[in-house]
Amino acid sequence: MINQPFNPRLRLTRRTVLRGVGVALALPLLEAMTPAGAQEPSGTSAIRRSVSICSTLGFHRPFLEPATAGRGYEPTPYLARMKGVLDRLTVISGMAHQDQNGGNGHSTENTFLTAAKHPGLVGFRNTVSLDQVMAAHLGATTRVPYLSLSTSGASLAWTPGGVQIPGDSSAAGVYARLFLQGTATEIAGQKRGLERGRSILDTVTGEAKRLAGDIGPRDQDKLEQYLTSVRDLESDLLASQAWLDRPKPTVATPAPKDISDRNEVIGRMRQMLALMVLALQTDSTRVITFRVEGLGSPPSGITGVTQGWHALSHHGKDPKKIDELRLIEEALFAEFGTFLSALRAADENGTPLLDRTAVLIGSNLGNASAHEWRNLPLVLAGGGFAHGSHLSFDQQNNQPLSNLFVQLLRYMGVPAERFGTSTATSVPGLV
Repeated sequence: MINQPFNPRLRLTRRTVLRGVGVALALPLLEAMTPAGAQEPSGTSAIRRSVSICSTLGFHRPFLEPATAGRGYEPTPYLARMKGVLDRLTVISGMAHQDQNGGNGHSTENTFLTAAKHPGLVGFRNTVSLDQVMAAHLGATTRVPYLSLSTSGASLAWTPGGVQIPGDSSAAGVYARLFLQGTATEIAGQKRGLERGRSILDTVTGEAKRLAGDIGPRDQDKLEQYLTSVRDLESDLLASQAWLDRPKPTVATPAPKDISDRNEVIGRMRQMLALMVLALQTDSTRVITFRVEGLGSPPSGITGVTQGWHALSHHGKDPKKIDELRLIEEALFAEFGTFLSALRAADENGTPLLDRTAVLIGSNLGNASAHEWRNLPLVLAGGGFAHGSHLSFDQQNNQPLSNLFVQLLRYMGVPAERFGTSTATSVPGLV
């Protein structure tokens, strides 16, 4: 780190940037950007993988959670749709993120994988999502560090700076990214782009070092951390360039055609889940998130559903609405069951791929009808955990979902002690 005397006459703003080669990178927040007198703002040898799926309009919990805890439970209607993998999954109830009351009833869509408190309220800023911590740890181990998938374009993934990563909702585009070989001209163009990226980073790094002489010691520490992240990015660019020279895996599955009807959510889900299996099976990525967005209209192709999905989720205990909601959610769980079964059938060196993939399926709403964020409906499958039971925690004083997140981070080889609002590094009974 360059250690120069602090220049008290220099005041920086958030508009201060490092410029080079026609681009600009914004600086991190430094003390020199704060007005005078203002306060500082408060592994293992076997490959392991992680999948997180969230359906944003919740699940009707009585149709998912067994009436009894432990093993030997009677399968519920939704679990019956996954009967081929019940021995490879655990139903979890009585778990939630803390302090999720926020801007509106659906704000928790943004914090399902981050656990940031009070989403949507004035001054709220999201934090990094679980998948991004895993992806950062794994680096360029795979061609694609992570997949952020969606039925709508929004995603579950958030950067360390609290910016939502766009969700990829084009099955054809995901397939092309993973399996279609680029032409020599296209690959050369991609390499030039990566080289330009490295040149830009070299230039702004030089500018940052010159700036270091005009800021105070604490700002210099922050700037050094920032430059470290820039150097890490450059390493990622080098790794990305290396992947360009390796042929993409060949799969027998033909490229899908995107479904244009946004209401055909089950068909679009089916496409994405099938691609997720291929991505994991070919080790193209080891971290995937999938956001299943609710609709204001009735989903296409489900016989008996006449009302909008969102309206049905606000059933107010109306039996007719619950009956229609059940049809939608049973269709979802049938697709989840097919996905898990495909992972189980896929062999990796004599081990089912499901046993090396921890799959979290759940929702940000425990009772969508009341916009309730406690008692989230959750299923954890695969990953080699001791499954086949219903873990039921206190319905009034929920177990922090972040505890499960820490356990999943450690499962993926991340030496985590805390995440979000965690109070422990594992979930009782989940081994």
